[in-house]
Amino acid sequence: MKMVGAMVAAARIAKNLTQKQLGERVRQDEETIASIEQGRRTLMPNVAELMDRHLGLPGLLAVAAHGMPERDPSPPWAEEYMDLEKRAIVLNWFEAMVIPGLLQTEDHVRALLRCRVPAFLPEEVDRLTARRLARMHILHRKHPPNLSFVISEAALCDRIGGDKVYAEQLRHLLVCMDLPHVTLQVLTLNQPHHAGLSGPFTMLETPEHEHIGYAEGQRSSKLVTDPDEVSIMAQRYAMLRTQALNTSETRGLLERMLGEL
Repeated sequence: MKMVGAMVAAARIAKNLTQKQLGERVRQDEETIASIEQGRRTLMPNVAELMDRHLGLPGLLAVAAHGMPERDPSPPWAEEYMDLEKRAIVLNWFEAMVIPGLLQTEDHVRALLRCRVPAFLPEEVDRLTARRLARMHILHRKHPPNLSFVISEAALCDRIGGDKVYAEQLRHLLVCMDLPHVTLQVLTLNQPHHAGLSGPFTMLETPEHEHIGYAEGQRSSKLVTDPDEVSIMAQRYAMLRTQALNTSETRGLLERMLGEL
């Protein structure tokens, strides 16, 4: 990735283009171009083909992108976010469809991965599960970040993996709520209106006090660094916290759901 990134940077400089100018030509943010050039983000084949065209290269970057060796089982578009997540001092997370990855049990992780279409091979499920579990050290490190989660009740209704896995997951959420640096709130169903209709998102603060947003779709994601856009995310998250149950009410809801099994 570093070698390919260096090739992109050399070709861009030879054309007297800034990262922003190249990004405009290949429909990518300036930050994405910088990450590719630094070897922190994978150069995707479709972007490589556009770069070849605008940088006057005879398909060199496309060959490099298509010939990249298999990396870890994580989607390449999520790698940069996970690097930031490891260093974050504050993490705010709204989730509408599934329980946030940092709060999942191992069996729940495996059950979710087995829902994937097309299906993962068993060894892929093992690798992805190990990768996700490794991220959870954030919860227990010596100086953990302040973690706030707002989860739609819809994410708690599906009994992914069956009743046993579901019950274990509910109990795990209650255990996580006992951690002094973790706040968990549930946004209940049947709301007349709420601020999460645009979908799930995450916000984090780095040790350098940079505020960054992140939103992920099925096959893509976006890091948000523009201060105006990050501010909008912050406003939405603040509103969601007022619209969700407080922590005491959330604990009561989880205990009732567990008791109904």
